[in-house]
Amino acid sequence: MNTLFNTKETLTIVERLKQLNENTTAQWGKMDVAQMLKHCQGPLNIALGHEKLNTKIGFIQKTIFSFFKSSLYNDKPWKHNLPTAKEFIITSPQVFQTEQEKLIQLIEEFSKKSEVKTWPNHPLFGYFTPQQWGQMQYKHLDHHLTQFNV
Repeated sequence: MNTLFNTKETLTIVERLKQLNENTTAQWGKMDVAQMLKHCQGPLNIALGHEKLNTKIGFIQKTIFSFFKSSLYNDKPWKHNLPTAKEFIITSPQVFQTEQEKLIQLIEEFSKKSEVKTWPNHPLFGYFTPQQWGQMQYKHLDHHLTQFNV
């Protein structure tokens, strides 16, 4: 499985991001390209401890989420138009260049942490191994780059 902890795969993701421009259109979904770039920063910020989600979930939701946890980092592509945390829904206009630069910086910061052994628990899914964090971040970015056909 691809991971952002692999230098070659990280470089590939960054190169794909650089193929985008402010006029790149999505094959599905509601976000424009600048909103997608802002959206993709959220999970990286959570993993890096820069942000926290305010979402509180109960025992029943945790149980339901546990059935889907492995789909976040396995080899099976995500379906289109999956729900996301409300904090990651971006509806306001964003500046493409600014958001592209921020996302690339976050990817580079995350990818340099391959030796980190303890990561924060995911606010909805709980504990992930370092390997799963790297795979999940790669998979999320790949999903959205595919959405924008790069």
